[in-house]
Amino acid sequence: MKTRFKPDRGLSRRMVATGFLLGLLYVVFVAVLIALTRSAFVAIVIAGALLFGQYWFSDRIALYAMHGKVVTPEQAPQLHGAIDRLCALADMPKPTVAIADSDFPNAFATGRSPKKAVICVTTGLLRRLEPDELEGVLAHELSHVAHRDVAVMTIASFLGVLAGLMTRIGLYGGLGRNRDQNAAVVTLIVVLASVVVYAVSFLLTRLLSRYRELAADRASAVLTGRPSSLASALTKVSGDIAQIPTRDLRQAQAFNAFFFAPALKPGASFGKLFATHPPLEQRLDQLAGIARELGRPG
Repeated sequence: MKTRFKPDRGLSRRMVATGFLLGLLYVVFVAVLIALTRSAFVAIVIAGALLFGQYWFSDRIALYAMHGKVVTPEQAPQLHGAIDRLCALADMPKPTVAIADSDFPNAFATGRSPKKAVICVTTGLLRRLEPDELEGVLAHELSHVAHRDVAVMTIASFLGVLAGLMTRIGLYGGLGRNRDQNAAVVTLIVVLASVVVYAVSFLLTRLLSRYRELAADRASAVLTGRPSSLASALTKVSGDIAQIPTRDLRQAQAFNAFFFAPALKPGASFGKLFATHPPLEQRLDQLAGIARELGRPG
């Protein structure tokens, strides 16, 4: 896709490396399944159908889950105007624009391709941010679209979906119904293999997710030329999220990997290894470094 977002070679290398490792795990996993169980074909077909649905309808699924509604330029002139300017700067197709009626301050991009992309912001974000801060967030999301991050993360998560499916089949199907000792042993091996593969794929996708957030921050700062605006938005949103009731945050945490900022209170993460986003301090340090590169105040 033609765009003025600079190619991120580091992001590309990590995507390729993660895809290769996940693919290698997938090949080994399927080989074990084929050797040990007769239900491997059915499981793969089911998982493939789930992947296809998640990939093809990702925009509709995300909007439905977040109660987002597509808005026209007449309904949201300022939001459309900002996205129009950024798309012109980036020389990329304009995505569909949506707003979710929620006080939760965040934004996300979804869709299987740049031509089918959707950028959704919440009313809470629109209410809290200044115009330059909002442009920083929107440029961050447009970078995800330009780099096809949503499609990559959807495909990368396929192995985890498959492993989880096989674990459930083994736990609630084979072990419960098969009284034959050999069949029970085989099922147990499949379950253990599923758990190991899921754990490895989980860590790999989290690693890729954290890097792509840093890459999107950098792309946004370079495109707008105002790293301080994005830093201000990150600081403001992270601070406001800390004031939101835990019950409301839990409802949003399923979309952590797609959000501009994680739906977590400070200190609520299970650690850097399992986080979908890099620490706020790391993101702010990177933006300060970019500001120095551009000769702008941090």
